[in-house]
Amino acid sequence: MTFVDGPVRVSVPATSANLGPGFDSLGLALDLRDRLEGEVLADGLVVEVRGAGEGGVPLDEKHLVVRAMRAAFAALGQQPPGLRLSCENLVPHARGLGSSSAAIVGGLVLARALVADGAHRLDDDAVLRLAADLEGHPDNVAPALLGGFVISGREAEQWYAVASPVHPGVGAVVFVPSEPVSTEVARGLLPASVPHADAAADAGRAALLVAALAGSPEHLLLATRDYLHQDYRRPAMPASLDLVAELRAAGYPAVVSGAGPTVLAFCEIGAEESVEALVARGPAGWTVHRLAVDTRGATVD
Repeated sequence: MTFVDGPVRVSVPATSANLGPGFDSLGLALDLRDRLEGEVLADGLVVEVRGAGEGGVPLDEKHLVVRAMRAAFAALGQQPPGLRLSCENLVPHARGLGSSSAAIVGGLVLARALVADGAHRLDDDAVLRLAADLEGHPDNVAPALLGGFVISGREAEQWYAVASPVHPGVGAVVFVPSEPVSTEVARGLLPASVPHADAAADAGRAALLVAALAGSPEHLLLATRDYLHQDYRRPAMPASLDLVAELRAAGYPAVVSGAGPTVLAFCEIGAEESVEALVARGPAGWTVHRLAVDTRGATVD
């Protein structure tokens, strides 16, 4: 196996999963990107982190990007003698915007790019399988890898991911609180079962959401109503659920992003007055981003 000389640069987008009713199955890539640079060395491991996670994440083999890179190199058949990794992170950690998926997908794609014929030997289907195995579910890793809006899941021990179109007029505003919520805590609040009527209502809204994003954004408010997970998670993020309720009462299609606590509201690109009014609803101390849908996914820059 031949490693590439010199540094390789990769970028990977933030993602928002669930989008209301699409629990563990729907995910959307957003144009807020982490940037990674890797290089094969003669020996050793050097990890540098700037931005989100700086000073808080391990700088050794436990770093999630490094772990993902090791998984890709193992799939390709050989570990490099040494490795340098530099991360410039814009995706906030533990906020429901897919930071772990960005790290996993970024590491896999970076490792693949550091091998001369890596893209041929480890195609996107193989990367998706590795990423979903590492993350445990595909709803964030699929759009992080492929870009756009993706429907994903697992059937008969196989991961699947199918891209679905997004109307060009659809954008998003995300409201990011200062305090994180762990995915484990958020998942721990979910009940083992839900009423059949709620499951049926949620299935209908998820189906409508696919159609609304593709070409009927006027139905997004109705389509983003969730019955399965958001209300159960209120004890972990009451301010987020209050903001979702406030925005929806004002007519904005708002949801908890992923496991939270970030709130995402769909908006119409070009409708500046409405978007500015939406941005102005951000609570004090929260960070607000106006984001386009990312259609590129993970890229070698």
